[in-house]
Amino acid sequence: MELAGSWRAAPADEALRRAFAAPGFDDRAWETLTVPGHWRSTAAFAGLDGPILHRQAFEAPAPAGGRRAWLTFDGVFYDGDVWLDGSYVGATEGYFFPHTFEVTEALTARSDHVLAVEVGCARPSDRTHKRALTGVFQHWDCLDPGWNPGGIWRPVRLTESGPVRMARLRVLCVEASAERAALEVRAVLDATTATTALLRVRVVGPGGATTTELVSRHALAAGTNRIRLRVPIEQPALWWPHVLGAQELHDVTVEVLVPAEAARDDDGRHSRRGRGREGEVTAEELASHVLSDDRTVRTGLRQVRMKRWVVTVNGERLFIKGSNQGPTRMALAEATPAELERDVVLARDAGLDLLRIHAHVTRPELYEAADRHGLLLWQDLPLQWGYARSVRRQAVRQAREAVDLLGHHPSVAMWCGHNEPLAIDVEPGALEANPARLAVSVAALQELPTWNKTVLDSSIGRALERADPSRPVIPHSGVWPGPLTGGTDAHLYSGWYYGEERDFPRLLARFPRLARFVTEFGAQAVPETADWMEPQRWPDLDWARLENHHALQLATLDRFVPRSEHPTFESWRAATQAYQATVLRFHIETLRRLKYRPTGGFCQFCFADGYPAVTWSVLDHERRAKAGYEALRAACAPVIVVAERPEAVYELGEQLDLDVHVVSDLRHPVGRVRVVATLTWEGGSRTWGWEGDVPADACVRVGTVRADAPPVTGPVRLELTLSGDGVAATSGYDTEVVAAP
Repeated sequence: MELAGSWRAAPADEALRRAFAAPGFDDRAWETLTVPGHWRSTAAFAGLDGPILHRQAFEAPAPAGGRRAWLTFDGVFYDGDVWLDGSYVGATEGYFFPHTFEVTEALTARSDHVLAVEVGCARPSDRTHKRALTGVFQHWDCLDPGWNPGGIWRPVRLTESGPVRMARLRVLCVEASAERAALEVRAVLDATTATTALLRVRVVGPGGATTTELVSRHALAAGTNRIRLRVPIEQPALWWPHVLGAQELHDVTVEVLVPAEAARDDDGRHSRRGRGREGEVTAEELASHVLSDDRTVRTGLRQVRMKRWVVTVNGERLFIKGSNQGPTRMALAEATPAELERDVVLARDAGLDLLRIHAHVTRPELYEAADRHGLLLWQDLPLQWGYARSVRRQAVRQAREAVDLLGHHPSVAMWCGHNEPLAIDVEPGALEANPARLAVSVAALQELPTWNKTVLDSSIGRALERADPSRPVIPHSGVWPGPLTGGTDAHLYSGWYYGEERDFPRLLARFPRLARFVTEFGAQAVPETADWMEPQRWPDLDWARLENHHALQLATLDRFVPRSEHPTFESWRAATQAYQATVLRFHIETLRRLKYRPTGGFCQFCFADGYPAVTWSVLDHERRAKAGYEALRAACAPVIVVAERPEAVYELGEQLDLDVHVVSDLRHPVGRVRVVATLTWEGGSRTWGWEGDVPADACVRVGTVRADAPPVTGPVRLELTLSGDGVAATSGYDTEVVAAP
């Protein structure tokens, strides 16, 4: 039974807290809100941070024949206290995973019921020492800091089981090759009394045929029982990322079977069984058992490894081209399944291999879509910046919950414990007001040991590795290498937070370890859907509102795209988008030229907005593309021809010396490739040409454009064209020749 729809709700106060859980409490004067949902989506609670009291009346039949009843909250943002018919049921903490309570006695006692829940999602008082693991939802520079995600945001369900319930199920693919695959199935069984049960695992392949069936016997004690099985699969149909192959999916059904007489004796008492017999389960024994509980998950058979930041899938090396993805909507409960799938499709259409689910856990529909479309996911836990010491135990618990919830998805390629474990809290405008002081503070936090980075993230990393040995685990993201640490992936903002965008290649040349895997870079751009910015007021927009609630970093954007140079809003918007496209194109070209030497991949920041904002995204909140989206797609094409970027200006007589590369992500070599480079200027041109083969999955230096600067001042353009066996690519670079001073 789904307990969705209109619930009664009211802000909590001490008097209501004492009374609202009683079945006879009169809530007719309370507001109504929608569950699943966020309370701020209801006008009466739009400005509140909670707690909010929720009530729902319902009727349900009593469980019969020894059955047990369960109440499950699939997601409460962020914590809750639950009462049923006036009796306290339990507490929840953690927004993204289910919480389940047994309610057999309550449902047996009566048929009409009242469910009462106090839901809290307190605003952090000190964002450098946060106590709730809500990730980007309560601390991020791409969402409105005034937003509160609180609410019962996922379904509430009543279910039944027999005397043995499957309290937890974890399905991991621990081996995958063309000859053999293996699933590890871990189940936690809750038994009312000691008994012997059978566990049947059935794997159904893409064609609907059962590929594997395994039945095992287990002696269960009353209470919690932990079972681990390895399920071999011969000649498996493998799952691949979309650039490597097909997305074959398997349904894994796990059933708990108990002896028919164990469900209930004639006198109503649960029977007790002795220890299980030795030997294989016979057909007769199987026939004498009945289903007590079952679960089905859909998975794919594949193996992901990462060594020196180079990813392999099923043994095939893959250069990762990716992007960061925040919540599809800021009010995530309101995102439709079609919207969640659309982001996956748009990423795949842009030539991306991976989305990084940035410091949050999203809705199940996105993971299912990624499985179907062959898009890899870098899955963060919902930890962003600084946390209090008291969260360590809860963070470790939530790491295990994430594996239980998402471990069966083949698209989930790696875990990351914590994004940027720096105890910082920068208010709008503070960065621009004192960038040098902030830079020193961040550098110290990057290099020196801290509780977040050294203690908390080590604990999370170990928990993830123990829970899921089948995937790479990154304890934290954005920690630079240095004398005291090997570092992890890099967040590099040349041309935004520091320096100029042309500094990026020089930065990587000076510090090659920064290039291993770059997971954040980019620049803000004004979106196409901008009525909410009131462009008719240009240039007197409400800049304070845009900075405080819509993510705009005005002083930084002014440094690269000054407002004063643009007579219209449309001109300014186009210039911001052109600048973002420039940053993305040339950063990506630089990283692709460093393919595997040492770069294993990248994720630009970020893909799509969850609300109206001026951010680093290439798609706005209505999924209209900025110029950066086209730049991203072009730079991520399977085959590109690129040159070292010319300097912005050359003097008359100065020499151009530019290496030309072909980068191919194709899984097969390309023969008879011809590359032509043409340098043109007013009144003249010069051409170079090269021919040869391009190996599979490689970056090849094909030649050098070497010449004196053209003999006249003015604009100069370098055009590159590639043609070959079924492939074609072009690119262009602009520079200028000036007279010597």
